[in-house]
Amino acid sequence: MAYSGKVAGAVFLIAVTQFVLSLIIAEASYPGYSVSDNYISDLGVGPSSVVFNSSVFLLGLLLLIGIYFLRHTADFKTVNILLVLMAVGAMGAGVFTKDFTVAHGAVSSMAFLFAGLSAMASSKVVKKPLSLISIVLGAMALGALALFSCGLVTSGSLTSNFAYDSIFFLGLGPGGMERMIVYPALMWLAGFGGYLVARQET
Repeated sequence: MAYSGKVAGAVFLIAVTQFVLSLIIAEASYPGYSVSDNYISDLGVGPSSVVFNSSVFLLGLLLLIGIYFLRHTADFKTVNILLVLMAVGAMGAGVFTKDFTVAHGAVSSMAFLFAGLSAMASSKVVKKPLSLISIVLGAMALGALALFSCGLVTSGSLTSNFAYDSIFFLGLGPGGMERMIVYPALMWLAGFGGYLVARQET
């Protein structure tokens, strides 16, 4: 059981690391790309599409592999279910790019929502201070998701391929606010993976 948890944790760490590095590469290889004005998903339809789409799909796939190793750990049942939904959303975002407007919006929202909920739920099964950190990071992700959604609706971006600015983006722009969803979730997942690797099970 202890070995399975360590493997799951290592896989989660690999998942986060490859996605963050690929995101940096994708942003750097996309001429004129703005982390403030462009959506993250713009990387999936431009010159960086192969890197980004394969990376976000791999993120979801690795999450599923990690969850497989945790499947017999009763304490993590709720977190596992939420992580599965996050993983499906991430894999879907890699398949249904921004060109598939409705489908992409659905799977991206699924990944965002269940990432935040996974972090919140994990606070019940990890020890302090990680439990408190998980609550903070989960709340940040869900709060940013709420602001991002309100910004999309009020700016008209929801029905457009162009990202318009909104007061709900708090000066960060649509891309900046979207990253306020993604980065806290990734930080939590890395911390959760580290916790599993170091966890002593009896």
